[in-house]
Amino acid sequence: MTEPKGAIRQRDGMTYAVVTRMPAGIVTPEDLEKVAKVARAYRVPMLKVTSGQRIALVGLQPGDVQKAIDDLGPLAKPETAPCVKFVQSCLGTEMCRYGNQDSIDLAKTVDGLFKDRTFPAKIKIGISGCPRCCGESHTRDIGIMGTNRGWTVLFGGNAGTRPRFADIIARNLTTEEALDCVQRVAEYYQNHAKPHERTARFMERVGMDTLKSDLLAYMPYIPIEKGK
Repeated sequence: MTEPKGAIRQRDGMTYAVVTRMPAGIVTPEDLEKVAKVARAYRVPMLKVTSGQRIALVGLQPGDVQKAIDDLGPLAKPETAPCVKFVQSCLGTEMCRYGNQDSIDLAKTVDGLFKDRTFPAKIKIGISGCPRCCGESHTRDIGIMGTNRGWTVLFGGNAGTRPRFADIIARNLTTEEALDCVQRVAEYYQNHAKPHERTARFMERVGMDTLKSDLLAYMPYIPIEKGK
């Protein structure tokens, strides 16, 4: 039997999971109704909200995978290559009294920039509206964190079996500068990483000094370190 595309084989070796695409974790009543309809139609035994603010439909039979993806339409996110898995966000200035910056709007914009790109390995992005970091920005491949002075961009975080806090690339950026920064850092990673090398291991191998040196001319908002 041909392996279903765009699905994750489960531990039992026989069933699959399909994961929704929900930029910034935003979902409408209509989205939820569609997910529930698909779950009922294909007798999905488990619906799981993931750490990346998505919904996994777990336990699909192989013959139902493509039908479920088709029924979900734009909500489905078939993953056939290393890509941005998700862009998660905290509540930002929309609903949280601690929010310094609009993390939800930025997350939607970042998702649009990266949704069709492939990378040497999977990428997870976390955006937080304040230093409390509810978007888990410090432990994501790309992190963006808001302060009362602008955005801080981080790169190379990981929360896996070898956890790593991300390196701070630049601070106090405007939204436009933050978007430019994450695109340039992601492109640098895309061009220099080894196959299957996550950003955390990439940064351990390449180092912050090399990355900043190579990108400094393109990112004038990164301050030149003095006394070195």
